[in-house]
Amino acid sequence: MKLIIAEKPDQGSTLASIFKHKKQSGFIEIFPNETFTNGAYVTWAIGHLCQLVNPETYEAGWKKWSLDNLPMIPTQFQYEVTKDKVKQFSVIQKLVNNPAVTEIIHAGDAGREGELIIRNILRITGCKKPMKRLWISSLTPNSIREGFNKLLDEDYTRNLYFEAYTRACADWVVGMNASRLYSLLLQKQGFSDVFSVGRVQTPTLALIVKRELEIENFKSEPFWEVIAQFNIDGKKYSGKWQNDGETRVKTKEMAEKVAAFCREKPAEVSDVQSERKEFFPPLLYNLSALQAEANKRYKFSPKKTLDVLQKLYQKGNVSYPRSDSRYVTKEEANTFPEILTKLSHINGYDKFFPLPIESLVDNKRYVNEKKVTDHYAIIPTEQIPNVDKLDPDEKKLYDLIVKSLIAAHYQKAIAEYTTVTTLVDGRAVFQSKGKVQIEEGWRKVINQKEKEDEPALPQLAKGEQGRTTKVEVKESQTQPPKRYTEGQLITLMKTAGKHIDDKELEKILSKTEGLGTEATRAGIITMLKDRKYIDVIKNLVYATSKARILIEAIGQEILASPEMTAKWEQKLKEISEGSASPKNFMEQTNKMVYHLISSGVGHSANWVFSEDVRENFTPSKKMTKGKGSTKLGNCKKCNGSIVDKGSFYGCSNYQKNQCNFTISKKILGKNITQKNIKLLLSEGKTELIEGFSNKDKTFNAKLFLDEQEKRVKFLFDEQSSKIVTK
Repeated sequence: MKLIIAEKPDQGSTLASIFKHKKQSGFIEIFPNETFTNGAYVTWAIGHLCQLVNPETYEAGWKKWSLDNLPMIPTQFQYEVTKDKVKQFSVIQKLVNNPAVTEIIHAGDAGREGELIIRNILRITGCKKPMKRLWISSLTPNSIREGFNKLLDEDYTRNLYFEAYTRACADWVVGMNASRLYSLLLQKQGFSDVFSVGRVQTPTLALIVKRELEIENFKSEPFWEVIAQFNIDGKKYSGKWQNDGETRVKTKEMAEKVAAFCREKPAEVSDVQSERKEFFPPLLYNLSALQAEANKRYKFSPKKTLDVLQKLYQKGNVSYPRSDSRYVTKEEANTFPEILTKLSHINGYDKFFPLPIESLVDNKRYVNEKKVTDHYAIIPTEQIPNVDKLDPDEKKLYDLIVKSLIAAHYQKAIAEYTTVTTLVDGRAVFQSKGKVQIEEGWRKVINQKEKEDEPALPQLAKGEQGRTTKVEVKESQTQPPKRYTEGQLITLMKTAGKHIDDKELEKILSKTEGLGTEATRAGIITMLKDRKYIDVIKNLVYATSKARILIEAIGQEILASPEMTAKWEQKLKEISEGSASPKNFMEQTNKMVYHLISSGVGHSANWVFSEDVRENFTPSKKMTKGKGSTKLGNCKKCNGSIVDKGSFYGCSNYQKNQCNFTISKKILGKNITQKNIKLLLSEGKTELIEGFSNKDKTFNAKLFLDEQEKRVKFLFDEQSSKIVTK
């Protein structure tokens, strides 16, 4: 009799669903059938059923947080059953030891973590029975049945387990030692909190803090542009004045002079340049690409995308969600006609059929076995759902996946980009850009709103003449770098922090090296939120003062290096390929931890933190003693005391008289320091605060208290009293 161990309860139920079965407590009994002639049991983990033990399990003295106890490096790592999952572990242990069970089928997720979860359970139970591996990329009945009929030998995925086990041990060594090191050192600096440090989370955080500082240190400067309207023989269009390719003018006076010169002057088309550009359909999705797209279109967090995708996978509607590949094998490409035929009968997708291209089998843009690692791209399976019965979030993700497959069967899109140069009065040069869609191609399927798209220009020819009908001067401000969205952060993690601009982020999703893996990146971002290192406001990522303190303390240490972390990830992958040694990896990790401790202790004597960073620091609730006791000023409603309440400043009399006077700690992206709150409450206004951000515009202003409305407002110009309500 076989014992099948799945990773999660839902997956266990799905695996058993294609056979005649009976549900029991914590497992399912499958009756004898063609696949399992003696029947089988199906049971499951509940995710990570086992965990690495705490430091004090190795040495009692390690329970105390002390620099003298560092580094903590176990000679042999130990796992234990997670306390709240003991009951399910007991079910598995009983089944493993059942004399009727002669073979184990490892049915964890077909990936690194799935390999670790099930093998660790078997290791703790002391199982010596032979094992086979179920390795499937979708949970459709056909895929399940085929997978059970083509089980892999245990040694086929053993190296993947070594990789996962090594990663877990290395992360324990780095996390336990570095977290205690920096928590203890920063507590000496007056920051009473636990500072979690990790091999992947810390370099990711370093990237976020780097962008935060770039925005904070950015000095906005005004510039002017001269915009002219032309009428060339009844054909109207506009253009920007340029000088040596630069359209921005540094002074208003210069811009006004150019405008005055050009008004009502004759205009001539001096040059027309047209260029055709071809755009191939996007690649199929891997997890990172889908997370980035869902965040861009629907503001889904990466974790939400993964959770929703997991539901679609467990229903059998899409293939394995944690794939890092954007390609498929010929075998998968041969299944597309059947899938697409079913999709062609669904309302909303029927309008895209018949397809211009019948098969992708010979199309190397999508079909490339060398670029398929453990799993192929995320695609719809032959098990097409009733789309109308999917919940709204499932429907959105399913639609993206379906359309990516349909679009791949369309021709390239072709557009013509035109640049027109207009000469005013023989001297002033204006440039106009436009775009005309020649062939819609795959854009019929995937509607992409492109900011760079230019309006269509009339048909113009060199030498045509007319007049300048209107000229205006437009004033603007240079803008700081934009904050990352959660979707861009996923993409940034994938590229290991290499220097790229925001447009380039969209182009490099097919690379495999980076911070973390497809399966872990969403979890890292969630962890940064939970540990109060980042705030996500309207899909934009902000670094907290706690994050800035940690990254400033770590400085140039290897632990904050995205490039080095990416190299570690590559070394881990080499372990799964059998070309690198887990022992050597751990030896290198241990050496790095020794260096980190000596270097951190040495550098801590030179740490200097700004007053603003100190004032904005808010300890986590567990570490706070007497929080809120420091009076910042008098309440403007009841004359009570305004104190720091964590995420906002508020009245200490709330419990006493329900006074609800509050002031936000963050207004339009700017942290409001305790120093400015004191000024606001005592003098009625703050210092000038630079860098408020609203709808891609930044501005500088003071804050003041409206005594009548008991509200905080912006003060832009004290002399003219120009006030805009927040």
